[in-house]
Amino acid sequence: MVGGSRPDVAVVGGGPIGLAVAWRCAARGLRVSLYDATPGSGASDVAAGMLAPVAESYFGERVLTGLLVESAGRWPGFAAELAEYTGLDLGYRTEGTLTVALTSDDLAEAERLWTYQRNLGLPVTPLRPAELRDREPLLTTRLRGGALAPGDHQVDPRRLVAALRVAVERAGVTLVSRPVRQLAELDAAVTVVAAGCGTAALTGLPVRPVKGQILRLRAPRGATPGFRHVIRGHADGRHVYLVPRTDGEVVVGATVEERADLDVTAGAVLDLLRSATDVIPDLAEYELVEARSGLRPGTPDNVPLLGPLPGRPEVVVATGHFRHGIVLTPLTADLVADLLATGVPDPALAPLSPARFGAPVPLSPAWFGAPVPPGRPGRPGAVGGAMPAARPAGAGSVGGSAPGGEPGPGGESGPGGESGSGVGAVGGSGPGGESGSGVGAVGGPVPGGESGPDDGTSRVGRTRWS
Repeated sequence: MVGGSRPDVAVVGGGPIGLAVAWRCAARGLRVSLYDATPGSGASDVAAGMLAPVAESYFGERVLTGLLVESAGRWPGFAAELAEYTGLDLGYRTEGTLTVALTSDDLAEAERLWTYQRNLGLPVTPLRPAELRDREPLLTTRLRGGALAPGDHQVDPRRLVAALRVAVERAGVTLVSRPVRQLAELDAAVTVVAAGCGTAALTGLPVRPVKGQILRLRAPRGATPGFRHVIRGHADGRHVYLVPRTDGEVVVGATVEERADLDVTAGAVLDLLRSATDVIPDLAEYELVEARSGLRPGTPDNVPLLGPLPGRPEVVVATGHFRHGIVLTPLTADLVADLLATGVPDPALAPLSPARFGAPVPLSPAWFGAPVPPGRPGRPGAVGGAMPAARPAGAGSVGGSAPGGEPGPGGESGPGGESGSGVGAVGGSGPGGESGSGVGAVGGPVPGGESGPDDGTSRVGRTRWS
């Protein structure tokens, strides 16, 4: 597909997605240049790193569930290969994820979702309060119930980025430390845009910023956290996740706000800490070491944009991973690298094509500095034109059409995935997302109902999974 005297591939964006694409392309014999002023300073630097396709499987997201399951299945091999190639520890952990509910209403909401997930064939096992506390004694005594997702894992995104940077350098990728503000600046046979929220200004595609605020705590006296599993809590109508690291850190997240500012607010910190300590009271004694915000790159249907830009086959887009950038890194890198190396698109790319939203609409840079216009939650209009409408209920999924179904709680996970926010320049900060292992594969239909798009009205303290 590529060749000549110029570089074969120019990758715009140095987050996990862009770095992994560059690494996989170089491994296939392509000459690659990667452009980013500050690689790894965007979404991944704020990310929690949950790899959780079971806990992240929600009503109305059948296409996305298929992607999460397929990519999660690639994570063990991807992590082992990257660790061996670089000699670096990624912080990849496989203890699994516990979801817990504190009230009767919390439990009813959670059980409805677990039933849906089990109907998809995903491994989730309901547990009684005593069984939960047997696994994690620090959990509150207020528990009404919970569930175990043993295949929902985690990785440390900051370590992941560090390893990927070493990998691309060893593979011969040329790193260019500058932002890209127009694709015309680049001289390569093919350009891959993996610039997170910056993709909108570069391509005109409907990628919107979704703000997330996240905290990092540290266990007292240099100890490791007193729990091993990732904990996802339904806490009096609020949702929180707790991700323990072996170095003593605990990531607490996250808000989901249809805004584009990066302010860290007192209300968000208060609500996240309240929910965290409701689930594990001992966290009140941990040190608060970091409070950050960033921007997830969302699309109108919450499904990534992967494939050629309409009308410009020399530009391939790999963005819009929203809250799932970390878990989708292996699959995205393989799909894009195979496309560039062979010229043959994988059938899994069909429902992810940027062409599903029509011709790109040029966006004004001013759009990235303002909150969602009134009356348009979830899909802010671009300056000069509205974003394409999201997919209606009952839209097709990977491998076939989806019957209509019931709407359910939206699912957002911690910041992570793609680098870049702001006015077309790669390197802004912003949370993206995570998910992990499971069963099934892209290409086969996932049973279950489909609903319309999330209305995007999440509030701090009343967020869905984030």
